[in-house]
Formats: sequence, C-alpha cells, structure tokens
Amino acid sequence: MDHFELNNGVLCAENVPLPMIAAAVGTPVYVYSRATLTRHARVFRDALGVLRDVKIAFAVKSNPNLAVLKVLAAEGYGADVVSGGEMERALAAGMAPDGIVFSGVGKTAAEMRRGIEAGIGQFNLESEEEGLELAEIAASMGKVASAALRVNPDVDAGTHGKISTGKAENKFGVPFDRAAAIYGRLATTPGLNMRGLTLHIGSQLSRLEPLEAAFNKVGGLMEEIRAAGHSVTHMDLGGGIGVPYKAGEVFPQPAEYAAMVARVTGNWGVTLMFEPGRVITGNTGVLVTEVIRVKEGVGHPWVVVDAAMNDLARPALYDAWHDFAAVEPKGETFTANIVGPICESSDTFAMARTIDKVGRGDLAVFRTAGAYGATMANTYNSRPLVPEVMVDGDKWAVVADRIDPATILAAERVPDFLK
Repeated sequence: MDHFELNNGVLCAENVPLPMIAAAVGTPVYVYSRATLTRHARVFRDALGVLRDVKIAFAVKSNPNLAVLKVLAAEGYGADVVSGGEMERALAAGMAPDGIVFSGVGKTAAEMRRGIEAGIGQFNLESEEEGLELAEIAASMGKVASAALRVNPDVDAGTHGKISTGKAENKFGVPFDRAAAIYGRLATTPGLNMRGLTLHIGSQLSRLEPLEAAFNKVGGLMEEIRAAGHSVTHMDLGGGIGVPYKAGEVFPQPAEYAAMVARVTGNWGVTLMFEPGRVITGNTGVLVTEVIRVKEGVGHPWVVVDAAMNDLARPALYDAWHDFAAVEPKGETFTANIVGPICESSDTFAMARTIDKVGRGDLAVFRTAGAYGATMANTYNSRPLVPEVMVDGDKWAVVADRIDPATILAAERVPDFLK
C-alpha cells in the first residue's frame, strides 16, 4: 500500500497534487510520502514483535536521504551502513551509534577508526584479514570493537545475478566451511569482541525458502562455534525481502517472514538483527517526469521523457520494471517505448509496453522508485543531479536540491600547465 492515488483525476502524493510540485521544483523529481514510509516501517517492526529480542538496522544504501533517515530514526530504527559517508548520515539523522552496523567488503582503516570513535554497535567482518586489522586499530586506541563474522552460505537467492550476494562465487563473506575456524581465531584476538554471525544472500527475494535454507545452515554453524567454547550472542539475518514492481506480483509479507524466522530461530537464544531496505522504502517514492515529445517509431512510438538513466539507473542496470502512469490520465492507452534523452541505447525504461496515452508536456511517474533511485543517480551527460521532495499530508518540502551543471562545473579546475 502507498499514498499515491488519483484525486479528481490528478495523481497526488498524500494530499498534494504532483503537478503542484512539478511546477515549483521542475522535473524530473523524486517525491516521497512520509505516511507510506512510516506505515512500512511500522508494519515490518510490528511483524517482528513475535520474536523475543530484535534490533532493526535500516539498509541506508537503499535510500540515504537525511529526511528519510530522520523518519526512520523516530520509528526506532538503527542503520546498516556500507561506507563512512553512510555512517555520518545515520549519525546526523539522530540514529543511536550503538544501533549502527557497519557492513561492506572494503572498509578502510580510516572508516574503521571513525566507527570505533563514534561508538557504533557492530562491525560485520567480511574476512579474517579485515578482523585482524580492526582488532589492531581498536587495540591501538585502547578500545574493543564488537563484531560479527559474515558467512557466505552458498545459497542461491533466486534473484537477479547482479543483486545476489550469498553464492560461493559472490565476493561477500567467508566460505562456509572455513567460518568456524576463522571465528575461533578472531574470538581470541585482543581488541575484538566477537559476538555473532551475519549473512545476507541477496535483494528482491520473492520466496522465503532460500532465506530459510540459509538461516538453517548458519544456525548449525552457530551451534558448532558454541560447541568449540566460543560465545554467540547476536545473529544478523540481513534483509532481502522484495516488493512488487508490477501490478499483480506477490511477495512475502513481513508477518510471513517473521513467522518463518520464529520457527527457525526459536531455540537460538540470541539477539536477532535485521537489515531491511527496499521493503521499507520501495513504495515510498515515485519519480515524476515530463514527456518531451512522442516520436514516431518503426514498430511503436517512442515516448521521450526528461528523466533518464542517470536519474533512475535500475532499468539500465538490471532490466528492472517500474510501472509508468500518467499524472492526469485521460482514460486512453497505447503501446509505446519509453526512453530518456541520454545518448545511450541503454537509456530505455520500457519497450512495447501498454501505458496511459501521453503527449508532449504531460506529466507521468515511474512508481516504486523510493529504493535504489535517487541514491544511484549521477550526472552523466552533464545533466543535473535529480532533486528529492518529501510530502507530509498537505505539506511538502524539498529535501535534496537539484544540483545543476554550473555548480558541478564550478568544482572543476583547469591546471596551470593547460592555460
């Protein structure tokens, strides 16, 4: 459920007509609904109420906007971060340091040191080498860093290859058959408080079975580690639940997911940690765009919009689907190709799709754009960096400015030897 609905024939974000925002801010522009964001955060959090001891760390990479993080902080969420920049955003949004989990395969020494200084709750270690480096840094600071070891369970998530993270050939975590020995060695290393295991097998999962298989495997590993005399008090189960991008798609609901987790982990006796991202923010946002023109094509007309692959990269990167809808639909449809203005054939949002009939100057939206939308935007073709807006009832505000090419150009320099 989201709060983007037609009101008197005009698509609104909550109580704000999208043409009002487009007229004031311009297009393309991301628009987020606070009501949708809050609802999704609460549905996920409340579903996990069937579990005994739970910590939730929002996957900041899915949407790092400060206003979004502020809303989630108010709902009691911590943060799962994968860079020093994301960590600083989480802290700036008011998320408690001990609720921050630092993941990612390439943490630098400077990022580790900053995380220790900030007092973050946990480092998710991707290798033994990383653990030894973290221990050395922590010890040199007179500190002890709490950590969990990321395990690669070699489970196929059944998702797109570019967002699969739990197979043996993926770069994440340590091999399953070496994990117990690595954990044992790190558990006796000064400067480290090894407190558990973590895993994440991929994003946009449409079935619970791969997750259950991975959780069962890591549960067995937990018992093996405990049997060797080591403590395991925290188990980080990652994220990965998908959201429907097409009308009619069915994905596991948070309550179904929680019931499965309860069944698998009932006797683990640990704090369970979760890192939801897309399931919280996916339906929270739309990308509003204007039709530049409709161009005649050989098979179907080309609908050329002012949003492009630099604003919404998912279709170009993953052949991803985003529903396309007119802001003021006329009740007519046609079959067309939807493309952006960038000089790349990959700047294509849809081919031969039946959509609302639109023409030059009409507004439209790409739906389910609240996750991995603005955060992946760039300035390719020297285009502006897309702005972001948040709506709250009948109020709205720009929460990230459009950064125009002149501002970007001003940050560049011509060296003296070229003058």
